[in-house]
Amino acid sequence: MYDPYVDRQLSSSQGDLNSYWQAVTPQPVEYPAIVKDVSCDTVVIGAGYTGLNCGYELAATEQRDVVVLDALQPGWGCSGRNGGFVLRGTGRLGLTQLADQFGLDTARLFHQEYGEAIARVNQLIDEGNIDCQPQPVGYYKLAHKPAMAKDLVRQAELLQQHFAYPVRYLDKSVLQQTVVNHQHTYAALSFPDCYGLNPLALAGGYARMAAAAGAKLHGQSPVVSFKRCKTGFEVVTPQAVIKSSNLVLATNAYTARGLYPALNNGCLPVLSSVIVTEPLTSHQLQQLNWQQNSIMMDTRTLKYYYRLLPDKRILFGGRGAISGKAAADPIYARRLLAALKHSFAGLDQLNYQYQWSGWVGVSFDDLPRIYSPEPNLFYAAGYCGSGLSFSTLAGKRLAQLVAGKRLPALPIYQSGLPVFPMTAFRRQGQQLYYQWGRFKDHFL
Repeated sequence: MYDPYVDRQLSSSQGDLNSYWQAVTPQPVEYPAIVKDVSCDTVVIGAGYTGLNCGYELAATEQRDVVVLDALQPGWGCSGRNGGFVLRGTGRLGLTQLADQFGLDTARLFHQEYGEAIARVNQLIDEGNIDCQPQPVGYYKLAHKPAMAKDLVRQAELLQQHFAYPVRYLDKSVLQQTVVNHQHTYAALSFPDCYGLNPLALAGGYARMAAAAGAKLHGQSPVVSFKRCKTGFEVVTPQAVIKSSNLVLATNAYTARGLYPALNNGCLPVLSSVIVTEPLTSHQLQQLNWQQNSIMMDTRTLKYYYRLLPDKRILFGGRGAISGKAAADPIYARRLLAALKHSFAGLDQLNYQYQWSGWVGVSFDDLPRIYSPEPNLFYAAGYCGSGLSFSTLAGKRLAQLVAGKRLPALPIYQSGLPVFPMTAFRRQGQQLYYQWGRFKDHFL
């Protein structure tokens, strides 16, 4: 599997992912490789949610001549592999942590911005008539230990009192009776505006909207290199050179090693693994009592996330291998299946039918950045595996940066990604963190 930590180029001849999303999503539009030299106002590298939204916004709102490049096809990376969770947030810091670090007023601005992200996803789904199977709202943060249940009470009070956000606290009894019969959860917070959808179909819809607005999309066009020139930048692909005034890096966790050191050293690619089970029987569904196809995530350091899909399968995800070389090892899928069966009774005979992995971009301080580190060059990265809604808004914010507009007064828009200390040993640090996380989740 392609590994951006060690590979210097993402080849356009990657094998098929064979994911559940590919199986249930109609064949997407194939965007051709760029085969002749062109000039334009802006080149966007990466056709995931961020790059597609940047291209759409530049073409539709700013009337810019924009070219969007991808080594494979739109949505091939994070945007087509994730669990499809539309969440009010990004990074790994909750509003309590943001308030402690930046103050309550700034935390409120974060909360407002996260709401804008969900609103933009909803708006684009409506405007583009994107058939991405959005499910009813219902996101539950699950306490995996009694102590975490007490913490959820405090979080609910903070969100209700200081952010006017109508989260709802559910104790174990109410959770099991009204949401899901979970065997090892002690309480939950219910979030009122978060939901699940088909992430690959969403990416395909964004691509159609960007192309219809006038952005020129090209798949099978990996960027070999780029450099500055008198007029801006020269971006080199296997068959063409694109000259542009502005350059946007929207590659996040899939940024090839050495493409842009400030991005490579500030964003650690981490694998997340997913399984999707065979359809549940009516008896299994009755035992689970899983209501409204809800999406869920627990409070572990090494989190599990899961949802009941519209066709009555369970999607279950969590951290996987450290390296791309080990990503296909079936041990990681088996571990996820074992964790799933441990969580719910009556699933002893259940097996999975799909399994895949994908890279998420983790920043050193657990916050993303949308930033211009040097004149006419821009990037967005570091969503920490919680980026479906925010990466959509990040594309718009990138376009506004390109157009010279002022962004909201948030720290994530005012500085670049901090560099990891001892960058050459980040994977060793990741291994130690995983060991610590397993110990903490089990014993502390």
